[in-house]
Amino acid sequence: MDQTILIDENGKRTDGRSIDDLRDVKITIGVLKNADGSASIEFGKNKIMVAVYGPREVHPKHMALPDRCVLRCRYHMSPFSTDTRKNPAPSRREVEISKVMREALEPAIMLEDYPRAAIDVFVEVLQADGGSRCAGIAAASVALADAGVNMKDLVAACAAGKVNDKIVLDINDIEDKEGSADMPVAYLPNLEQITLLQLDGILNESQFNECLEKAIHGCKMVYEIQRKALIEKYFGNDLPEGEEKELEENKEN
Repeated sequence: MDQTILIDENGKRTDGRSIDDLRDVKITIGVLKNADGSASIEFGKNKIMVAVYGPREVHPKHMALPDRCVLRCRYHMSPFSTDTRKNPAPSRREVEISKVMREALEPAIMLEDYPRAAIDVFVEVLQADGGSRCAGIAAASVALADAGVNMKDLVAACAAGKVNDKIVLDINDIEDKEGSADMPVAYLPNLEQITLLQLDGILNESQFNECLEKAIHGCKMVYEIQRKALIEKYFGNDLPEGEEKELEENKEN
């Protein structure tokens, strides 16, 4: 494993980034008029659409909870999203990621504000390029905010990993397949709380700590993009007083 040269002698990766560079991220809010909230994200070559419905009545009714809302997530990869045609039926990986997404988003939502209701989150991957679960979580968080769901914080997500014995930020598809380790992380920046931490591969203690620190730094970068997208959607170019200065300061940091 990790025999392929993925970082050249100049420290450049296969897509031209350095080890600390995030892929280009673009978030668009309100892309689906029939959903209560929606967002699309381009995270590198990942292209993902998210729709949120609810809070609404639970069907079937016996699944309703008397003291809180039921959050349901469905992560699905379109048959044309990968190099070879994917079976449209849900795979074990998609079922697992759907569960992981729900668990990553729940701590951010004030579920107790919507008893006996359900919120449905649909994440459709149109094009996959490594890190689609993190991109999907980031877009789902923005779509929930667009739906007006009461939230404690936005959930930002980013992965780090080990490639050619170096810890790198935001691994792409080839680095995911050929590298030594992949660590997806979801994070609530204002609460400083991790809601998702997975590790595929082997890291020693110092590498683990470096990888986690780098992933959290990536989450904070993604958070600023999420925040800016929401501000632009609802305020346009007229940012609230102090917001423009704060965005510039965060960008510099």
